[in-house]
Amino acid sequence: MNKLTKAEEQVMQYLWQIEKGFLKDVLELFPEPKPHTNTISTILKILMDKGFVSHKTFGRQHEYFPLISKENYSGRSIKSLVKNYFEGSYTNAVSFLVEKNEISVEDLELLLDELKNKD
Repeated sequence: MNKLTKAEEQVMQYLWQIEKGFLKDVLELFPEPKPHTNTISTILKILMDKGFVSHKTFGRQHEYFPLISKENYSGRSIKSLVKNYFEGSYTNAVSFLVEKNEISVEDLELLLDELKNKD
């Protein structure tokens, strides 16, 4: 799977949020100062080339929509992160988060309890 640049990921976040939309719809979601229309148009073209986005044509306008779900992309990204930075060990990744105070042991215990009760 291709990786997204920060700008591409931001556009994807907005597309996931609205599910489908025209260039103007995506542009409206950007905070001020908004990027130029040509910039977003170029990013959408790149996302189509990478297989993340497609579009339907209505006259001269394109309605864009994601081809990959946010959940799917997130899962692949986390898997890649763990593989590349934590020798493929989710235990090492979670230990790192605890050591850096990104997640507390208490939160981890709550999460484990929730997961155990799911079954």
